[in-house]
Amino acid sequence: MFKTIADPADCEVRSVIRFLNANNVKQAEIHRELVEIYGENVMTDGMVGKWVRQFSDGRTNVHDEARSGRPSVVNDGWLQK
Repeated sequence: MFKTIADPADCEVRSVIRFLNANNVKQAEIHRELVEIYGENVMTDGMVGKWVRQFSDGRTNVHDEARSGRPSVVNDGWLQK
């Protein structure tokens, strides 16, 4: 049994998906390997499928895309306190 990695960064998990997808590993096997290493709450099989499709369609960026929405109320002054 492998050592479980707790609380991985989202981009780390997506990088693993991108790598395994590039090696023609099937979606179900990718999900099984993610659960084995990162634990049961890593990502659903459906989300793995979403990322597999995006990477298969040519996406290369593993980071979240910028999106509009409610602006953060945290500013530099608050961070320094």
